Amino acid sequence: MNGLKEVETVIKSQAVLISNKNLSPAKSKLLDEILFRIKAYKNGRGKKYVLLNAPNEVLPDIVKILPGMRSPSILPLADKGWSSVHSVIDDDDFWEIIDELKRHGAEGILVVPIEKMIL
Repeated sequence: MNGLKEVETVIKSQAVLISNKNLSPAKSKLLDEILFRIKAYKNGRGKKYVLLNAPNEVLPDIVKILPGMRSPSILPLADKGWSSVHSVIDDDDFWEIIDELKRHGAEGILVVPIEKMIL
């Protein structure tokens, strides 16, 4: 790209957020908003949003495979006998879950990165 090559790490660091316990209500509200946004970002790391289509007769098996946040969302398709299933999965388990879904009849599997996740 730019012809530059990494030679050595100069410093490793991390960001920290330090707060005074005696914040004004306005600053306390702002701190809560910042923490909420940081947590939403961190919750989304290492997760994927998966959408797939499956025949209704295999939905019980599909639901057992997909953990979801609470449980997978299931929506009927216009094509009778089929449903769309939406769920969140961990990156670490991604390929094992996808292989298992395909073995149970899932089709049209879409995988979307999660930017933020609010729990």
